[in-house]
Amino acid sequence: MGVAGGGEFKGQRITFHDSCYLGRANNIYEAPRDVLATLDADLVEMKRSRANGLCCGAGGAQMWKEAEPGNKEVNIERTEEALFTLDGNAPALAQTRGVEDGNAGATPSPRANTRGAIIAVSCPFCMTMMSDGVKNKERESDVQVFDLAELIASAEGLNA
Repeated sequence: MGVAGGGEFKGQRITFHDSCYLGRANNIYEAPRDVLATLDADLVEMKRSRANGLCCGAGGAQMWKEAEPGNKEVNIERTEEALFTLDGNAPALAQTRGVEDGNAGATPSPRANTRGAIIAVSCPFCMTMMSDGVKNKERESDVQVFDLAELIASAEGLNA
């Protein structure tokens, strides 16, 4: 399967967030990346991916409860990692350790000549948490969050 000529995503930077349910619970890591490869996009991997991926913060119904004490929300940490990855900000990415290290507040800066980078997800909970993180970082103008199915539908011209 492939999109003729690479489609609208050809050369666009996309990073994939491994959901806990698809990844760690079902050990499915390569299939979503194979799907993204058909888009002929520039797929960039986050530091914590596949079996070492970081939860979006919604797992186990966490998205419906009040935040626990700490320096940063999990979804903000994960979103920052995605944004640093998309921005190609290696020094900031190297500093990414976890929500408990007190590294709160870093705001990734948009990469020069970014034409709408994408965080791809495969779970409705991840979609909500990553979208909220992008809004929190005020990056909605240059970064969008899409489900894999939305990306393929768009590439195939199936949008309503």
